[in-house]
This record gives sequence, C-alpha cells and structure tokens, in this order.
Amino acid sequence: MNLLTVENISKSFGELVLFENLSFGVNKDQKIALIAKNGTGKTSILRMLSGSDTPDAGQVNYRKGIRVSFLEQEPDLNPDLSVEETIFASDNEVLKIIASYEKALANPDDQDAYQTAFEGMEHHQAWDFETQYKQILFKLKLEDLQVKVGLLSGGQKKRLALANALINKPELLILDEPTNHLDLEMIEWLEQYFAKENMTLFMVTHDRFFLERVCNEIIELDNGKLYPYKGNYSYYLEKKEARIEQEAVEHHKTQILFKKELTWMRRQPKARTTKSKSRIDDFNTIKEKASQRRKEHEIQLEINMQRMGSKILELHKISKAYPNKPILDKFEYTFLKGERIGIIGKNGTGKSTFLNILTGADQPDSGKVVKGDTIKFGYYTQKGIQIKEGQKVIDVIREFGDYIPLMKGRQISAQQLLERFLFDRKKQYDFVDKLSGGERKRLYLCTVLIQNPNFLILDEPTNDLDIVTLNVLESFLLDFPGCLIVVSHDRYFMDKIVDHLFVFRGNAVVEDFPGNYSDYRAYEDSTALEIRAEKEKVKQKAKEVNTAKNTWKKEEKGNKLSYSEQQEYKKLEKEIQKLEFKKAEIEQQFVTGDLSVDEITELSKTLNEINTSIETKTERWFELSAILE
Repeated sequence: MNLLTVENISKSFGELVLFENLSFGVNKDQKIALIAKNGTGKTSILRMLSGSDTPDAGQVNYRKGIRVSFLEQEPDLNPDLSVEETIFASDNEVLKIIASYEKALANPDDQDAYQTAFEGMEHHQAWDFETQYKQILFKLKLEDLQVKVGLLSGGQKKRLALANALINKPELLILDEPTNHLDLEMIEWLEQYFAKENMTLFMVTHDRFFLERVCNEIIELDNGKLYPYKGNYSYYLEKKEARIEQEAVEHHKTQILFKKELTWMRRQPKARTTKSKSRIDDFNTIKEKASQRRKEHEIQLEINMQRMGSKILELHKISKAYPNKPILDKFEYTFLKGERIGIIGKNGTGKSTFLNILTGADQPDSGKVVKGDTIKFGYYTQKGIQIKEGQKVIDVIREFGDYIPLMKGRQISAQQLLERFLFDRKKQYDFVDKLSGGERKRLYLCTVLIQNPNFLILDEPTNDLDIVTLNVLESFLLDFPGCLIVVSHDRYFMDKIVDHLFVFRGNAVVEDFPGNYSDYRAYEDSTALEIRAEKEKVKQKAKEVNTAKNTWKKEEKGNKLSYSEQQEYKKLEKEIQKLEFKKAEIEQQFVTGDLSVDEITELSKTLNEINTSIETKTERWFELSAILE
C-alpha cells in the first residue's frame, strides 16, 4: 500500500541548486534510509515530506488520512510546557483518554467522572498503552515528567521529541538523525523497538549499524540523481560497488573506498546481532584480534608527525566529582605509544569531563596528570569551531596550518586536505556561513588534523557527518601513527578504529576492556544472559504462586479497582522498577567490581533484601493487574 508519493521535486537557494526533478514513493512497512553527502539537501527533503517546507517545483502527495510524525534534528518544543504536558499535547485519542482518567483519579469525589474515564480506558485498552509510553520515557531517561522543557538540554529535548514521535505510533515516521544524543544502550533499544513495531520509516542517519539492522531499503542521492537499493547497508555497499565499476574512471578513489568498506562488513560476525555468544574469558585473544584488524589496513598516508618521547601521558590517582555525582575515583593509567582507545558509557557518566582533564581544560579534585614534553594534543570537542564573519573555508584552515608533513619529504597541503574531506577547489572559496551543519563539522575536523598532533582526542566526531565523510575519516585515522582517544556512540566507527575501551559505568567506575565494541557487546550479552535466566526463574515462581489468588480476586472485585487500589497499583509499578534497577546495579558490581570479602557480604545481604521485596511487591502487583484484565 502506497503511503507517500514524491513527484519531480526541486529545491534551490539562490544560485545553489540542491536537487531537481526527484521522484520516489514510500510504501507500507518499508524502512528507508536516505544517504547523501552533507550539503546536498537531505534535511530539505525530510522537511518537504513532513510538510514543514515546500519544494520549488513538484509535489508531495500523502495517502488520505494517514498519521505522520517528524523528528527534526533541532526539535521546536514549547519551553513553558512540562515533559508530561508536551506528551499529552499531541493529537492522540488514547493519550486524551489517559489524561481524562488521570484527572478523574485526582478528583475522587466525582464518581461519575471516574466511572466514565475508567470505561474509556477499558474500551480503548489504554492500560497497556500507558505502560508502553512510560517504558519509552524511562528508556530515554525522561523519568521526571514535571520538569519544564525550557530547562532541558539539547539532547534531552531531542529525546523528548523522539519519545513523542514513538508514543503517537504514526503510520509513517520521518526521522532526521534519530541516534544523535542517544547513548549506546538507548540506540540498541531503539533498534529492537523498530524491529518489533509495524511502523513505516523514512530516515536520514549516519549510524551504519543502525542502517544494517533497521532499514530494508536505501535511497542514495548522488550528483543530483536517486539510486534505490532494496536491502540493508551491506547490500547497498555491494550494489554501489557494482554501479561504481560501471561508471567513469574518475571515480577510482571512491571505488577503492567502498571495496574496503564492503570487505570489512563481510568480515563481521553476523551472529552477534541476533543472539548472545558464549562468555569470552581470554582477554589476550580479544586484544590480539583487535590489533590484527588494524594491521590489515593498507596505509595510504605515511604521516610524519612530531616525534614522541618515552613519556606520553600518565594519570596518577585522578579523582573528580560534582555534587552527588562522582566521575573518577583514584583512576590510574599510563598511555603507551600508538594506543587507540574508545570511550563508551551512558550520557552523564563523565566521558567529556575525563577528556578535559587529560588536556588540561579541566582540573582533577585530586591526583596528577603528567604530560610528556613531546606530546602535542589535537582536541576535537562537541562545541565546534568559532568562525569570524566573512571568512572563507580556505582562510579558516590556513589559520591553523598550511600542510601535514609526510614521510620522504612529501606533504599534504591545506587545500589537498580539504579536498580529501570532500571540499572541492570551488567549495574552498565559499563563505563559511553558507556551509551546512555537517560541512562545518568537516571543516572543524580539518582544522584539528592540519595542526599535525601526535595525540588525537575526538569527542563525538561522527555526529552530523555523512557516511562518505565517515569513510574518509576512518581511513585517515587508520593511517594516523600517534595516540588516539575517541568518544563515540557510532559502534561501526569504534569497531574499525580502536583496540580497547574505557567503559564508564557511572559512580566513578571505569573499566578497561581489551577489545572493540562488538567484542564488548558479546561479552556483556553472555553475562546478561546469565542474569536474565535467574530473573525468569523468580518471575515464573511468582506467576505460579499468584494463579489461584488472581482468579478469586477477579471474581470478588467485579473487574474494577477502587481508587485506593488504583493508586497502590501505580505506586507498585514504580517501586518494582526502582528495585529492579538497584538489583541490576548490584549484580553488575559482582561481575565487574574488585570487591573485598566484607563488601561481598554486605552486597549479598542487600541483594537478598531487594529480591524479597521484589517478590512481595510483584505478587501484589499481579493480584491488582488480574482485576484489570
């Protein structure tokens, strides 16, 4: 069934023609990704599909009556509304019924209003819907429903807009970089959500694992033409390679790039995406594999960076904390030549603070950072670059350097570096204020690289970069001979670039894992499998105990909760959720922590108390939920 038809659309900004006469359609159950270089009109196309912009020529036609949601890169939300008010402000009938029910609960004297609201909940099966939307908010770390939108960070606003889009369950969901501002756990949850929900998607994303696991069709916009590929990212790479081979010789470099990418994709173990692996105990084997992956890369640029001495960077008992938020606790590490470290962890665990301490932009509360005399940092931050008014692209980069020296007396000039990062000679003389967001990020990267650092630190370098640029950046970093630290939620990027990980667990726990992200997930999955098996035993026991109780309770109560029971039911949900979270935290400490005998004894006691409380509260929750069935 066709949901959307795009006919011969065109868009220009002054003399700049983004695209002309583009046509395509979106059918039910398709999950389509649009791939194109930055600055070629991806966001403009999405805005036209959503109705927030119009083409200069052509038409966008929707099937009559379909529900459409659009997640923008920078959502436009009312700052005066709370999180909960923002959600209930959307045009969703079931949400309005839930809102009426919540209002009736707050006015227990009006029994008629309560009865009407209760019957509405029953008729529209809104009980499940309420649980689902609260789960979505919890997964996206939006538990405080009363906080005003104006007080949220940019990332929180993006997550709230995403939650709103998912909760409304549109027939067509249009997404502009949905994984930006999500940590790895959220991204993996979103992948699973889209896998089980019958939702038609049209998106722009640079996350190649997300493309691989979610999308079933890819449309590429290249040189003003659309090329459809009916498959995921691996299929796209394969078919693009075939297409490039048929095109002119001037595409030779791009052909090599995509062949490398395809070869790397084919080497990835497919099983890791669908089921847990057996527990990985031999960390030396993982480290050897990680090192070997990088050695397979064929070096194209032999960069002649500044010589590194024997002392690189040493961290001696570094501690850092903010009020009620410990970041580091006597953390120690000595960096070696050529180290390539990835940093992962949930938002707010201190990853950027750690980088700032390394570079001296922030100071630890205690401990010492010792930097070698020969170390020259190159630091790419999330803040971006400050541009002077009227500057051209080439002027910006020349402020930081004129060339990167290579071996044997050769060099890459500033112009050649810009060309490598997809700024042709004409584009290099454009004014910077004409660049798209992704093009500015590319330029900022070039200003960091042209300084020829020997210790490169990149904080979320993949945000807003298109896939072609990511391939170029990966190739450059694989050629880079110095030390490298990368913070990124791009799992594909991390797998190709780093040898081991610093895993920020929160509460000042930082774990050194010797392998890339896929190795880490395989290890974590095997651990989580053991924990889930134990949880299932407890749940099954609780179900068996409650079967008889649920039956007579249901008959006795006449399939209706009293006001006090309804309040108790809602309270139990939150309490059980909090207890499960505490339990998971303690179990994780047993897996990853270096605990003393006394600590193990104390944690075991706490865990037993939590398990008992969960069992008791779950039993009562089943009693009440049975009445609602």
